[in-house]
Amino acid sequence: MHTQEINSAEAPQAAGGYSQALEVKDAQRTLYISGQIPVSNEGHVPETFEEQAAMVWNNIKAQLKAADMEMSNLVKVTIFLSDRKYTMPNRAARAAALGEHKAALTVIIAGIFDEAWLLEIEAIAAA
Repeated sequence: MHTQEINSAEAPQAAGGYSQALEVKDAQRTLYISGQIPVSNEGHVPETFEEQAAMVWNNIKAQLKAADMEMSNLVKVTIFLSDRKYTMPNRAARAAALGEHKAALTVIIAGIFDEAWLLEIEAIAAA
């Protein structure tokens, strides 16, 4: 599989570590990852946003690993935040999880199913 970042000069440029579009060529498999939540296998929900974000990204890594994929296979990520105040901590958590990889991205401020959850992330990966 080969990916190519697409950032048209005729539209706003991506800021903050993502691609406006990501073209996927020669992929043989697609993985749709349901919204991953900040809950451990034991049912524990961390208190801080940073801890919750780390847990959610680890849950995404676990789903990717189960499909024999890695974070670099992510092509589209949608992040739901419970409050706009988490925008910058979310950006830092995403950068820590993805490193230099720049998937296509959407961030939405929304009411989340459980009030204890400060974020939820769904994703699409290809290999």
